[in-house]
Amino acid sequence: MTDARPLILDSHLDLSFSALQINRDLTQPVATVRVHDSVITTEGFGSCTVAFPDLRKGKVGLICGTVMSRLDPNDKWSRTGMYCQAQCHGVGRGHLAYYQALEREGLLTFVKSAADLDASVAAWQDPAADTPFGLILCMESADPILGPDQVPEWYDLGLRMVSISHYGTSTYSNGTGTEGGLLPPAKPLLDALKDARIIVDITHLTDQAHWELLEIYDGPIAASHHNCRALTPGQRQLTDEMIRSIAERDGVIGAAFDAWMLDPDWQRKVPPFEQVTRATLETVADHTDHICQLLGTSRHCGIGTDLDGGFGTEQAPRNLNTIADLQKLVPIYEQRGYSADDIAGIFSGNWIRLFKEVWSR
Repeated sequence: MTDARPLILDSHLDLSFSALQINRDLTQPVATVRVHDSVITTEGFGSCTVAFPDLRKGKVGLICGTVMSRLDPNDKWSRTGMYCQAQCHGVGRGHLAYYQALEREGLLTFVKSAADLDASVAAWQDPAADTPFGLILCMESADPILGPDQVPEWYDLGLRMVSISHYGTSTYSNGTGTEGGLLPPAKPLLDALKDARIIVDITHLTDQAHWELLEIYDGPIAASHHNCRALTPGQRQLTDEMIRSIAERDGVIGAAFDAWMLDPDWQRKVPPFEQVTRATLETVADHTDHICQLLGTSRHCGIGTDLDGGFGTEQAPRNLNTIADLQKLVPIYEQRGYSADDIAGIFSGNWIRLFKEVWSR
């Protein structure tokens, strides 16, 4: 029986972080992972929402899987904040090694070219029980890249999208929770990324850094997991002007599922298990719809959940149990008048188009 559900490409999943820093066996179903997690893990990182069996159940066949480490000596929680860049590089290579091990097992296959992407999309139109996931290697914070001369090496390893910053101040830029712009090492890195045809992810940039980057860099950009400041105030979200600037470069914006990016009343200083968000999957659709109405097209919208990126189901839309529930967005968009083509674009087609355009240049 043909699987008529739309294929989903999630443009931001910190799978290696979940597997290595949180110590989760993602080859097991979410329900099993939750049983294995300790109380300390659940209270610190939330109840698991993402594992490969649940990705398969939701037809999330294409994944932008991150390597993720940053300079942040004050990070006492996520264990991804490091004291020096050499540590960041080591953590990043460890995250990469996890994906390579899964590829060796046949669970996933690296997507490095337009031909790879076409093959993975075709396989997932009517997937078998063991169809490999297509993994596009991405990086959250460029700190694991030791310098512009190392960009070709990372490209050969499969890296295809990089954010310049994360939380705090990185080697290359100020990021979320800080003020200021790009730092001197940013320009040589950006030049090297453009030469390698690696997409620059503007997620987590400060406002100043966002505009500075667009002024000095004319290569491909995207926002892997970002929402709208008009609906949820705060520096972490995009202003309407920023949304337009991404669309002008033909970039794509992946809707994020973290409650503090969806619910204006979410209290970041209160433990997630001590509060209940008002955000639902309808709220996610609100952010997508805001972008579509602002731009007059759905061409620049995607899904970049960031699920299990340091938070769990307690801090996700309240009607989402696991990532398999992304398919519940289909009737929500249909009820709002989105066509089947619009929905297919939001779910995967817009990201597929962007990657193929960049890789074919």
